[in-house]
Amino acid sequence: MKPETACVNGSNPAAGGSDDPLALSPADRAWVDARLGELSTEDKVGQLFVLSSINDDIDEIERHCALGVGGIHRFPGHDLEKAWAATHAAFERSAVPPLISGDIEGGSLSHFYACPVPNQLGLAAADDLELSRRIARIIAIESRAMGFNWTFSPVVDVNVNFRNPVVGTRSYGSNVDAIIAQAKVLVEELQAQGIAATAKHWPGDGIDDRDQHLVPTVNTLAMDEWDASYGRIYRAMIDAGVMAVMSAHIALPEYIRARDGNPGRDAFKPASLSKTLNLDFLRGELGFRGLIVSDATAMGGLNAWCERAEVVPAVIENGCDVFLFSRDAAADKQLMLDGLRHGLLSEERLEAAVDKVLSLKARLGLHRREPAELLPPLDAARAVLRKPGNMAVVDQASARAITLVKDTQALLPIDPARHKRVTIVVEEGWNFVSGAMPRSSSAFIEALRERGFEVRTFDSEAPPTRDDTDLLIYLIGQEATPAIAQIHIDWIKLHGGARKAMLRFNTEIPTLMVSLGQPYYLYDAPEIATYVNGYSGLDSVQKGVVERLVGEAAFTGVSPVDAFCGLEQARY
Repeated sequence: MKPETACVNGSNPAAGGSDDPLALSPADRAWVDARLGELSTEDKVGQLFVLSSINDDIDEIERHCALGVGGIHRFPGHDLEKAWAATHAAFERSAVPPLISGDIEGGSLSHFYACPVPNQLGLAAADDLELSRRIARIIAIESRAMGFNWTFSPVVDVNVNFRNPVVGTRSYGSNVDAIIAQAKVLVEELQAQGIAATAKHWPGDGIDDRDQHLVPTVNTLAMDEWDASYGRIYRAMIDAGVMAVMSAHIALPEYIRARDGNPGRDAFKPASLSKTLNLDFLRGELGFRGLIVSDATAMGGLNAWCERAEVVPAVIENGCDVFLFSRDAAADKQLMLDGLRHGLLSEERLEAAVDKVLSLKARLGLHRREPAELLPPLDAARAVLRKPGNMAVVDQASARAITLVKDTQALLPIDPARHKRVTIVVEEGWNFVSGAMPRSSSAFIEALRERGFEVRTFDSEAPPTRDDTDLLIYLIGQEATPAIAQIHIDWIKLHGGARKAMLRFNTEIPTLMVSLGQPYYLYDAPEIATYVNGYSGLDSVQKGVVERLVGEAAFTGVSPVDAFCGLEQARY
């Protein structure tokens, strides 16, 4: 018996005609069936796991492969040769060809040795689908050259709650039509290059202002509102043939209540543990036939719900096909086996989940590729990465995204004749993700100096005055990242102390603010009369911002969100 197996012709009459993104040829279906017949129960359990590999640690990869895992999620470091060797080790040491996944989202998550592409919000601000397609093609080709065959993107969350700290720059904004259009482009280009795309985070982030990495969060929309937004998006992704959906630690209580009345606490069960949301809703009502992967299982939003011994088998029993990450992989594999023995995980769900994992591998043709096709030789990879023509396209997209939100004081363009002495207050931000791009404001500062400005950084012991400063620039660089808890300007940190946090200079010194990350800082600085959003801290963005501040190029970005955060006060 092979529950939920893929139809060879891809049809699915029971789900309104939706195609099966994992539909297989007879030969590929035979490979899946043969593997299912050969794998022991322990081997099948191993295939459920995709474990993280951080900073190109080959010993860690060897430990993962010894557990017979279905895949390795790569957080590569900044050395291409070491990254290549680590991925090569994953292919070499896996009995069944592994899924090699990544969070390929752009911005500060761009891989160090690949083209530094705009993040999703930046692409939405560039507002050019053909340009987005060219960027997506670059992402796909470079990722394939580095051995990736699966990405946990696009993020299809709706960025409507400006206080949500983890959606922000990772999203395509708040317009549902724009989200669908941009995400479809990425899905099409990735999957055309043999990289499975993943729509996340089911059933939809961006409503709650908390982070599921820290706490179980809630999509509180009524179902008619959900259907008009997230429902439209997920139906569009399914119609576009997306191969995977990530089930998050996010509840959808109104759907549960509509079915089950008032189940109390269970209305807030995370989707990653909810049979109703995964199997009944996503698979049943929406007709999704691809693979469902849980969000990271080390996150607080999952582990705050129940004890680990219950969590581990429940993720698979309740509809996820892949168990993502672990704090202790060997222990979690044992908990999965124990759950199978004690009835917390059924044989039927185990078979169905492993079938999906193997079907994704077969659909990507991993079993039919030679090793050099799964991971090209290092020299071949080098020849693909950071091609000058591709870098030019990336720079064009980064610059096109830069958005002038307001200039009510008519400050721009700035020039050395009027604004010679510049003081910069810098918050470069950080990123939770291992291997993220280094963060620095040096490109911005150097671009100003090249144009004749005298630039000094803010000194909390000698704050700027009109006698020594002609222009004050706040440069904030925080992109959306897990575990940051909230979006805000940390005035204490910026100004160097709690009492100094109350200082304001804009009434005496011409002042502007540039965000190289989250677009929402006017909420904490509504009095700033000139404000620019660049969406990421990439060097190309920093240089592009300076070009526009001095009038060498026009601002062309279109804000994908309400940068005024609903405040009339912030518009002046």
